[in-house]
Amino acid sequence: MAHGTHVEVRTQAQYEYDKAQSKAHMRKQVVNFAIMIFLTFIAFAAVLSGFAPTFIIPVVLLLAGIQVVLQLYAFMHLEDRSTHMVGVIEFFIWSAAFIAFTFFVAFTTIIWWGI
Repeated sequence: MAHGTHVEVRTQAQYEYDKAQSKAHMRKQVVNFAIMIFLTFIAFAAVLSGFAPTFIIPVVLLLAGIQVVLQLYAFMHLEDRSTHMVGVIEFFIWSAAFIAFTFFVAFTTIIWWGI
């Protein structure tokens, strides 16, 4: 083996365990993706249904908030507590959420007072 290539030999039990873990993780990813597609379908259906905007806007924002949480925990791997960097990842994600919320409130206030 050239240049210090490391080859790790796994036992059959380790291989089966890793295979089962990968299968469970992939199933969880597909289920989360299906839930997000379903929530998107509900949002489009709510908009097309012709309800009043005072009902549709909060419903769509609620569905969007649920999707944000699902995406953070599913696709940003926050559900995986075994990584050593989970604290750093959570710090940056929630810091960004706080900054985004601050910008949202600031610009909403500017637009509201500007009218």
